[in-house]
Amino acid sequence: MSPSDIRSRALHEPIPVAQYLFARLQQLGIRSIHGVPGDFNLTALDYIPKAGLKWVGSVNELNAAYAADGYARALGISALITTFGVGELSALNGIAGAYSEHVPLVHIVGCPSTVSQKNGMLLHHTLGNGDFNVFSSMASNVACDVARLNRPAEIADQIDHALRECWIRSRPVYLLLPTDMVEREVEGERLKQKIDLREPENDQEREDYVVDVVLRSLYEAKRAVVLVDACAIRHRVVREVREFVDKTGLPVFVTPMGKGGVNETCEQYGGVYAGTGSLPAVKDRVESSDLVLSVGSLKSDFNTAGFSYKTSVLKTVDFHSDSCKVRYSEYPGVGMKGVLKKLTERVDVGKLKREPGPEVVNEVPKPEGKAEKEEDIITHKYFWPRVGEYLKEKDVVVTETGTANFGIWETKFPANVMGVTQILWGSIGWSVGAAQGAALATKDAGDDRRTILFVGDGSFQLTAQEVTTMIRHKLRVTIFLIYNEGFTIERFIHGMEAEYNDVVRWKYTEIPEVFGAKDVRKFVIKTRDELEKLLSDKEFNDSDGLQFVEMWMPKDDAPRALKLTAKESAKTNAQLE
Repeated sequence: MSPSDIRSRALHEPIPVAQYLFARLQQLGIRSIHGVPGDFNLTALDYIPKAGLKWVGSVNELNAAYAADGYARALGISALITTFGVGELSALNGIAGAYSEHVPLVHIVGCPSTVSQKNGMLLHHTLGNGDFNVFSSMASNVACDVARLNRPAEIADQIDHALRECWIRSRPVYLLLPTDMVEREVEGERLKQKIDLREPENDQEREDYVVDVVLRSLYEAKRAVVLVDACAIRHRVVREVREFVDKTGLPVFVTPMGKGGVNETCEQYGGVYAGTGSLPAVKDRVESSDLVLSVGSLKSDFNTAGFSYKTSVLKTVDFHSDSCKVRYSEYPGVGMKGVLKKLTERVDVGKLKREPGPEVVNEVPKPEGKAEKEEDIITHKYFWPRVGEYLKEKDVVVTETGTANFGIWETKFPANVMGVTQILWGSIGWSVGAAQGAALATKDAGDDRRTILFVGDGSFQLTAQEVTTMIRHKLRVTIFLIYNEGFTIERFIHGMEAEYNDVVRWKYTEIPEVFGAKDVRKFVIKTRDELEKLLSDKEFNDSDGLQFVEMWMPKDDAPRALKLTAKESAKTNAQLE
């Protein structure tokens, strides 16, 4: 009798490794798994339906990673399966984006058997050097946990630990699953006890001290504001922030990456703050405050309009998932969730001061009117404020790196709109996959939301194939393709007329039908009048299928914030020291 047989007999409820893994994913709320089949993961894929999960079937690994990113942002966590080497490396760009933007994603890689690895066999999908850890070593730089599932006695513990790390730290994890481990047995009885996803509690004495320090600063302040950034969303403290703002009545602003993290219809909402990229009144209000309560900040160049913040460390309290900082005093290990809850419980509203001064409440520009004799073109200055009038409660709004990411700053969201955007990583083409993933996530959750994608023609050409997956799963997606003849954000950084910023003109509205769509609604919109008619059309607004809008905009036009940020980016790129 082999040692593995002896071990299996000791198990109370023996089940295959793959069945255990997928059951755990199902317990986390995942209902669909993105990926591409390959010979090293095929046996594992057979277990997906057995766990009550759905195989998405993406067109390539990069798109699958982008889609898994969008799925996780909408549902909370996601899973992606690729094959060893060629598949996982294709997905690595998308995984890196999820890592940089704190998105919890489980990356499962089917790899050669442990016997093949031990013998250093010269297999396909390898570098031919007998090193089977080279790709997992690469992945370790963009994963918060790497688990090589090589020993049956340890696999269940490895899986549970990795999934907990993925959720708690809100970042990707990497699971390497050899072909001969897929059907090895582990203890199924463990599944009766779900993984403990509770975040580690702060040391209460340290937490109380930080709360007292913050309250002292808050009671001294006369013009305090709250600034919500990306990690408030990623690390799940949106509710805590809302309760704090509701109780204190403090003005609340968002950064570009934090858009969607605050109800923009609430009385205290002031707008999007991004340094010089902000609307003037928003900039004045935030920068004139004597205390900024910053929640989950990610102060990247595009999120701050070229590092143009004018807020002082001496007037800032930073809340993060693993630390807090009050002015120059840092408190590592004191996470923001517990601190924010306790702040709300303990704050004495009667002690809060209000110095007379301008308050900014929901200030966004009105859609720009046409000047006399002006052509009826669709400009960014007109379009993005107009989008706010088109949106509905609970919409999922996905914006691509480029004009859409910056234009959406000047769009007012109705209540409960989910903003999905990638500003720090900024991989062009990401939004098409992310829109598919977000739309599928809302469908899996039984939520009848519209998913609306705003993407430029240049970016769309990188990942257009993902429209196929939208069609395959009958997703409710409206695509606004901004036809402006190429890479506009690059034009404004450098090379307005350069050939490398041009793209070939496609017959965009024919693409869905080429990919198999039978009932897609498609439109070519070249004027404001045509756009107004479309946005006012009830059938267009209520559509529950795929819609494709090719919208013409001038190639030399861009949102105000993009122009400012591009100018700062060009300066940064040119710095010698």
